[in-house]
Amino acid sequence: MYVEIEGLPPDKNMTNRMQLDNFVSALSSQTGCPQDQVSDWLHAFQRLERQIDDTKRTVVLLDEISWMGGYDASFPGVLRTAWETFLHRHDRLVFVVCGSVSAWIKENILGNTGFTGRFSRDYVLPELSLVECAEFWGDAKERVSSREIVDVLSVTGGVPRYLEEIDPGLDADENVRRMCFMPAGELYKDFDAIFDPMFGVDIELKRRILLELVGGPLSAAELERAFELDRNGRVTKSLKELKEGGFVTDDPRLNPETGEQARTSRFRLRDNYTRFYLKYVAPRKMQIEMGSYRFASIAALTDWNIVMGLQFENLVVNNAMALLPFLHIGNAVVESAAPYRNTRRGADAGNGCQIDLLIQTPRTAYVVEIKRRREIGIEVIDEVERKIKRLPLRKGMNSRPVLVFDGELHPAVEATGYFDAIIPFRRLLGL
Repeated sequence: MYVEIEGLPPDKNMTNRMQLDNFVSALSSQTGCPQDQVSDWLHAFQRLERQIDDTKRTVVLLDEISWMGGYDASFPGVLRTAWETFLHRHDRLVFVVCGSVSAWIKENILGNTGFTGRFSRDYVLPELSLVECAEFWGDAKERVSSREIVDVLSVTGGVPRYLEEIDPGLDADENVRRMCFMPAGELYKDFDAIFDPMFGVDIELKRRILLELVGGPLSAAELERAFELDRNGRVTKSLKELKEGGFVTDDPRLNPETGEQARTSRFRLRDNYTRFYLKYVAPRKMQIEMGSYRFASIAALTDWNIVMGLQFENLVVNNAMALLPFLHIGNAVVESAAPYRNTRRGADAGNGCQIDLLIQTPRTAYVVEIKRRREIGIEVIDEVERKIKRLPLRKGMNSRPVLVFDGELHPAVEATGYFDAIIPFRRLLGL
């Protein structure tokens, strides 16, 4: 027996009564129980309990629990009471709560002392792998160009809920336009639903942090200075919660010059959807609401290729471990895999370098160049060689250039033998 009940999305007119009625309606449609109103959450859980048949293995999933319980401050306590007094007695019951607002779950359930010792498992679900993502195109994945898949994944990342919105019969531009640039589009609405001020502390600060990180990685101290905030822990706490939710990451980084862990953590906006929404969708909200993009060609928008190039770069960095089989690293331990930036000052100003992805093992630094272009010419070799010459490496370290690309690669690039590995993105998709 499987029962799944999802909380209603946030809305300015949403009430606890509406959430309760939705709970009862969903329960009734799946079990046939009465649909008459319940007065509170305790009675709602009691009605659920009466539908459990101990002769069957039963799974109950409460999805988007922060939406469900966010309108009643007593909800976490009532849920604990329900579990303690009657739900836990059902030996064949698996009771699952989940949601996309991890901060609410962390604060109200995982961090609630009343629930201590009452969890069998606690999962933070990662995005799907690139190979798994390609399966959403079904049989079409074999015949469409990799650019079609690349551009959709560059906007959605590996979030299955977003990938479910794909129509394999449409090209990437049309899929993105439909999902992001239409008022009813799933990806147009989702950011505001996730970062509704009702769910979690310092939601507005989290929004500001994400917007600031669109411009590039920053440390907590740099963010505090940007917001003119004292070191009171608000930024650090918000970054921690954003990291737990998969929105940002502080990629573990080694200093290639010393082999030591970088002293300062720099936070990168990891989530591809959030990057794209804040960079390209949010500034156009007024035009989207007016229906200006109903028939517009998305590819003709200003700086489209630049934005999509950065999105593609972030997608590859997020899936850095998928590159390892193509690098023939063998049994070597990967000590660091992160973007690298070395800014020089004084007399060395202008001699720094920025590397899309630097993968380090004890003896080798793999300098990964990531390109999404219609045509990639021989000039890419000079670009990478300049970076390698400016990359400070400790004694005994080797450097190996790597190219990950989507587009048409000039035959001369491969013919030179300069790159130790050339990886078409299509191969990362398992195609």
